[in-house]
Amino acid sequence: MAAYSDYLGLGIAGNFALHLAQAGELEDFKDVITEDEAAPKGLFPFYLPCTKTTESERPRETLFTYPLSSSEIQLPSQSLNVQAEPEVGLVCDVIYEDGKVKTIIPKQFGAYNDCSIRVAGAAKISDKKNWGTNSKGFASDLITIDRFAEGGIMDNYSICSFLRRNGELHAYGEDVELNGYSYFYDKLTQWIVDQINTQEDFGPLEDVKSYIAACNNPKQLIISIGATRYTAYGESTFLQAGDEVIIALYDHTKESIEELTQELESGIYQKENRSILVEKVR
Repeated sequence: MAAYSDYLGLGIAGNFALHLAQAGELEDFKDVITEDEAAPKGLFPFYLPCTKTTESERPRETLFTYPLSSSEIQLPSQSLNVQAEPEVGLVCDVIYEDGKVKTIIPKQFGAYNDCSIRVAGAAKISDKKNWGTNSKGFASDLITIDRFAEGGIMDNYSICSFLRRNGELHAYGEDVELNGYSYFYDKLTQWIVDQINTQEDFGPLEDVKSYIAACNNPKQLIISIGATRYTAYGESTFLQAGDEVIIALYDHTKESIEELTQELESGIYQKENRSILVEKVR
């Protein structure tokens, strides 16, 4: 899945209520103050489409490795706890003015897995996000956005996720509507623009704008807009080789979660009005 090798890869931390607590990451952000209590905590890079040209400690070398796959997750070579993170991924155009990001224009959306290492004391969020090839997931079937605003197609969509282990399907993330995100639509895109242009190297966050400049201002962006809440099973279950991760975006006006789950149980994944990511864990 090399289709996005020229796209900047960013993620958002803390854009869905209670997820950071479930992921054990609240302590990481204790010194990060936001103007709005409901606002996301910050941006992190998961992929930089350029070659490292500086000897500085940041960014880490693996951020230059293309991590996206639509079919598999490769666990780290070290014995580490890894969790899937069910999210919405946006494919966006980026417009610059005077060296700063002026506008973000979402064009498509799809099921995304911000697969993450769970390790205490990591210096930066990105330390947990890209450990090499096939460490992230993005569905190959994306849905065109008619307008990224209330009244548009995304009003009708929900996200859910499952883990198939030893032949049994378990609900991994809660079934929630996309408008349950703390920041969404214009509020989200404006926040992304402001955050890129102003975020500094502080605590778990990095100076993303300097990375973007070093990559010659990429014109396209994939951004994962925040992990949703886990079920009790998902919160306590780490990935193992042989697992199958399923993240589904579906039109809840056309099918119910019960109908969707029944079809996923039977191995029926792709269908009109869905974006399904299915990854085998290796």
